This record gives sequence, C-alpha cells and structure tokens, in this order.
Amino acid sequence: MGFPATLLAIALAASTAPAPLETFPEVQGPNGALKGTMLSPAKSAPIVLMIPGSGPTDRDGNNSAGLKAGTLRLLAEGLAARGIATVRIDKRGMYASAGAIADANAVTMEDYASDTHSWITSIQRSTGAKCVWLLGHSEGGTVALLAGQDDEKICGVILISTPGRPLGQVLDEQLKANPANSPILDEAEGIISELEAGHRVDKASINPVLLPLFHPAVQGFLISQFAIDPAKLAAKCSKPVLILQGERDIQVSRRDAQLLKDAQPKAKLVLLPATNHVLKEIASDDRRANIATYSDPGLPLAPGVANAIADFIKAPPR
Repeated sequence: MGFPATLLAIALAASTAPAPLETFPEVQGPNGALKGTMLSPAKSAPIVLMIPGSGPTDRDGNNSAGLKAGTLRLLAEGLAARGIATVRIDKRGMYASAGAIADANAVTMEDYASDTHSWITSIQRSTGAKCVWLLGHSEGGTVALLAGQDDEKICGVILISTPGRPLGQVLDEQLKANPANSPILDEAEGIISELEAGHRVDKASINPVLLPLFHPAVQGFLISQFAIDPAKLAAKCSKPVLILQGERDIQVSRRDAQLLKDAQPKAKLVLLPATNHVLKEIASDDRRANIATYSDPGLPLAPGVANAIADFIKAPPR
C-alpha cells in the first residue's frame, strides 16, 4: 500500500525538525555564579524565564525532599515544541548555584527578585530579546510578581499555582486541611502570627514536629515571605498576566487564583480540570493519589498546560 504524499511530507518535516539547542548560561550572584539551562528552538523565539517554587527546588522542579515530578523541565520541553525558548534556573545557594551565597537560607524574597532581574539583563544581552516573559510556579509566581512591577524589560507574567494571599494564610489553611495536624494547630498558628509580625521564634519553644517548617534558619526568609500580599502585587502589574490554576491542587486553591484575577481584572485566568499543584493529571480527589504524582517522573504534564501558556505568549491580551 502506498504512503500518501501529503502524509509523507508531514512525516519528513517532523523527522528533520532540528532539536532545541540546550545551553547552560550563568550570571553573577552575590559571591559566585547563578546557573541555569536554556532550551532554544529558534533564534527569534520568545523567551521565558522560569522561577522555581518553594524550598530546595531545582531548575527542573525537583528537590531533595522527594519531589521528582520534573514539572519545569517538562514544561520547558513542551514550550520548546511550540516554538518558545526557556531559561530555567537554580536558586541562589542551591544545586549548581550553591557558590552564589554561603548560606542558602540567608535570603529574602527580594533577593530572589533581584536575581531575576540579573537573569533578565543577561538574557537580553546574549539574545537581543526586547523583553523576557516571567513564569513562576507556586512561590516562584510571587517572585515573578515582585520582579515584574513596571519593568520595560518584562513582556508579561505567568503565574502557575500561585497563592493569592499572604503565605501565612495559605500555610495555616494547608495545615488545617490535614486532620493529623490537629494536635499542633494552635502552636503552628501562634508561630505563624509571630512571624507575620516580624518576630523570630526561639527554637527551644518549637514542637519538634514543627521544627522542619519553622526552623530558625529559615525564619528570616519566612518573615520576608509572610509580609507579601501577592494580590496587591498583581493589582499593580501593568504587564499582561496569565493565571494558570489546577482544580485539583491541594496546596494552592482556586480561591487563590480568583483573588489574583479579582485584583487584576485584565489578567487571563485559565482553570485546568483534573490538574494538581505539580501540573500532573489526577482523576479523583484522593489525597494520597494526588501526592503520589509528586514523586513520579514518568508522568507527563496534564493536558492543556503547555498549550495555555504558549497561546498566551503568542497572543497576549492588550
């Protein structure tokens, strides 16, 4: 049976399409280099700077605490297939950026925003891009909002699974969502209140169960984080904004996405059904099944994620 000429042409075009170029850019941090990975499908492609989420999360969206979903790597690959370049980065003091600062915990949200500007300047210098898109996942979305205030170097801001409230409120809600936390809720709420007021909490007074969350080493960072209201930042953002929210996200809620949208009515809100915090498809409300996707690197991104972002970048609202 013959192979139709039109199908043959499509097959040949697909097989000969050049693979995205992978390079490893770096910029100067406080004491050493900040490092990342750039995936470029074409010289004239739009460029997205990807900011990772909370904790020791690397440029791929993984961390040493068991997160292996590879969310940012998969997203970079998905965007490359749609003609969009990305730069994904290791945060200062972590992984390949470990030399940028002696103590990875001795940072603030404003420090991360400053690093974001350093990356933007470097990307523009090396590529000639007129502007750079900022994409932040979870905590990274708040960093993107901090960095994206009225800066002509920024094309727009993409907020994925991003809180719409100060983090203390989100954390309190997350703790209450797990019945196993009921014995420590009062103490946790007391610590959150102290940090929201800008006060550190003595290690000796913290329940060992809560110590990983509120260790004195990270309290300075938490104080800087708890002081930020993402909705207020969104309200001041003059650039195009995309809010992307999974409807089965057990860490950041649809309410958060709506708060961001209410604060910035010009923003585009995309709700993804059956999608969780790490942008994987989840068929039920089973919490264990949801969390299991966080450690499964073989799962693809949920349908619609890459398309929603690519469509927004190629035709942002005016």
